[in-house]
Amino acid sequence: MAQAKVAASTESSKARTQVPHTLGFGVPATSDPHHFNIIIPKSSTGKVQISEHLGLQTTSGDSAVIDRVLLDRSRWMAIRAEVQRAFNARLAARSLKPCAWKVGDNPVDRLLGKELCVLAWAVEQMEMEKIPVAVRNWLALRPEERWWLFGMTAMSTGGLMDAGKGWRTALKHALGDVAQSELLAPRARRSSRSGEDSRPSLDLFGDETP
Repeated sequence: MAQAKVAASTESSKARTQVPHTLGFGVPATSDPHHFNIIIPKSSTGKVQISEHLGLQTTSGDSAVIDRVLLDRSRWMAIRAEVQRAFNARLAARSLKPCAWKVGDNPVDRLLGKELCVLAWAVEQMEMEKIPVAVRNWLALRPEERWWLFGMTAMSTGGLMDAGKGWRTALKHALGDVAQSELLAPRARRSSRSGEDSRPSLDLFGDETP
């Protein structure tokens, strides 16, 4: 009898600590969640498409899927490895399973998808030699900073045909022209003197700031 109670307690403990089941890069395995999908074609010259799937939050009259950007394969190849590494580090911090890009559909958590869009929009028309700088600058941004940039861009120029317009052009120059390490050095020195940064740090599945 005592052994049965211990076994039941052990099973209960395992259930409480069980890693949540996710699909792709952190998408909850629930009914129609809000997420992004990255479609990588088999053809080595085919473009990579990033779309936002609104899921159950879709209201009547709205499109359930918003196509956000098409990336030339060469530009995708220039960012894919660093994006995968950064996303998996975030997933590991939440004790979620890692993932790797594959041909076909790649589900991505809604917040990570917004962050990826910011980088994709920045590099979609960028000179290839500047893309490594853009990736480093994107990595230097905090998640909530990327969410804010996504929100501002998506409001006016977040569609498939909006390349080269408004905020899309601003992202290209903001991430591709100057290394963030140079821009952030004075702020880093100020932070070291003050002892803390007052900006909040949000969890992967926390609510994004406006």
